[in-house]
Amino acid sequence: MIHFKLNNPMTKNKLVNLFSRVALLAPVGAVAYVAAFLLRFDGVLDAPETQRLYSSILWVAAIKIAVMVYSRLHLEFNRYVTFHDMVTIVRTVTFSSVAITLVDAMLMSQVTIPRSVILLDWGATLFLLATLRTLPRLIRDSNWNLLTPSKGKTALIVGANDSGEALLRSIRRSADLAHRPIGFVDQRPHVQGRRIAGVPVLGTHNDIALLAARHQVEEVLITTGSLSGKEVRKLVELADQHDFRVKVVPSYEQLIHEKVAVNPRPVAIADLLRRPSVTLDTDGIRHWVANRTVMVTGSAGSIGSEICRQLLSYSVAKLILVDRSETGQFFIERELHRLDPEANLEVALADLTDRARLQSVFDEHKPDIIFHAAAYKHVPLMERHVGEAVKNIVFATRNLVDLAEEHGAEGLVMISTDKAVNPTSVMGSCKRLAEQYVQAKADTSSCRLVTVRFGNVLDSAGSVVPVFREQIARGGPVTVTHPEMIRYFMLIPEAAQLVVQAGAMGQGGEIFVLDMGDPVRIMDLAKDMIRLSGLRVGDDIEIEVTGLRPGEKLYEELYSDHELHVQTKHDKIMVAKGKTRSLLNVLHDLGQLAEVLEEPNELIRQRLSQIIPVQEPAKAKPAAAILKVA
Repeated sequence: MIHFKLNNPMTKNKLVNLFSRVALLAPVGAVAYVAAFLLRFDGVLDAPETQRLYSSILWVAAIKIAVMVYSRLHLEFNRYVTFHDMVTIVRTVTFSSVAITLVDAMLMSQVTIPRSVILLDWGATLFLLATLRTLPRLIRDSNWNLLTPSKGKTALIVGANDSGEALLRSIRRSADLAHRPIGFVDQRPHVQGRRIAGVPVLGTHNDIALLAARHQVEEVLITTGSLSGKEVRKLVELADQHDFRVKVVPSYEQLIHEKVAVNPRPVAIADLLRRPSVTLDTDGIRHWVANRTVMVTGSAGSIGSEICRQLLSYSVAKLILVDRSETGQFFIERELHRLDPEANLEVALADLTDRARLQSVFDEHKPDIIFHAAAYKHVPLMERHVGEAVKNIVFATRNLVDLAEEHGAEGLVMISTDKAVNPTSVMGSCKRLAEQYVQAKADTSSCRLVTVRFGNVLDSAGSVVPVFREQIARGGPVTVTHPEMIRYFMLIPEAAQLVVQAGAMGQGGEIFVLDMGDPVRIMDLAKDMIRLSGLRVGDDIEIEVTGLRPGEKLYEELYSDHELHVQTKHDKIMVAKGKTRSLLNVLHDLGQLAEVLEEPNELIRQRLSQIIPVQEPAKAKPAAAILKVA
């Protein structure tokens, strides 16, 4: 067996590599020791000192090599030397000096090395090792050539912090990042005038325009998530006025999880709408879903698929994907397996309006927790297909809730919408009736039934952002239904995280309302997207106002006038507390609707409006009353 290992080519290569690395370190110990003697005796060694040097140099060098190998200095990458490596070198040299002193005092009866030589040897060894380790990085970073000016676009870095320093280091290391940082900007007063790696903090965000003009700044670089959407929007508007560009660099979280490139990219619409990151009670969520069978309906949709992605990190025993879209199910299953090859996934093709099929899914998988994200969502389309809206939203929810209760599920979370508040559309009325059924059932059910209500999610399939993007790609026009239309937006991951968090918090019967942040005027959103595409409103792309569509609101609301806003322990989640209807009354209403489901649209609409009164689309409120941001 030993003979086999020694003749293994891989083993031989490792041994050769080891000896070559050790051989590079060996002269360092010997040279430093000789230098220490020469320094101690002013470069002139008489016979006794020469004898001491010759009789001790071999074992001194051997001790140094042994300590270096023990500290694994021979395995370190010289070109990636860090402060941690310097600490390791100091510790290694100090330990070797202590070992040399002890060996000389206790084991070498005829050799006594002067203590001053040992001290000088410590310094010389430290200097040589540090030089050997840092020289390759100095050459790579080109910091040694001070006579050659840096090339590239002049840039300001936003944030004199860890992210800013990491960005500066990446720019200096990479030849692909053709930027020349001339300074940082930071809002904190105590960092003004200070320097990071020689680059000064020149001012605050308010000074960017002045600094850009003074230093001919071409680009301002920010890291993803370092500024709020409001701050990014102001910065982009400033860039338009002062002839510089704003670019975004991925955060370390994105680099780790998404494997994106380091190169700065243009500001995207998501950056303009970004809010401070959501803090989750991960322990509470994990305690709720870990080792349980979790079902997600609408798993092929924007929110449902993101909920599935979020759940993978919480060690669920089995994840059941329920959707009637064959193509969507195919792709989400492949993606989830790629994200977690060990995940226990079950794909179920099912229509929630088909109770018999849904029954068989429950019988087979027996889910403990259900996230109900399946529903129709396009308001104008539902106005033309009222019966299908009632089936897919109201009766699908009823089927799911009833089966969850019958099969002893622990909890169900239904996703609702701000359109359910003072509804002006068939879709909103159906969602409100579904909310009422979930609340009514929660009063008597052993299953924890809760509802989560929120507004639009950014870039979901068929939403306004991809529509605008497609219209801009075609050369316009970009169509806006009303110049004063206002909507709330969330990022898809943020909405999915808060849905899972609300489900873990719920006790049954609550309507949780997610904090949607500042509302956005759709006209401003259209202008932002045109500008971020490198085009000009009016000159390159026209904006066309088409008028409100059937059932469409001018502005959305998150609470009705009859609901109280109750704070929860999570600062991004509130409870809309109102009067709950009795289950008997809700069941009576569902029976009335069931009688006319196959009738013409107008008859179903009339019956639905008798149950959930439909309001006329509201007129525009004064902008100051709605918008927190001008």
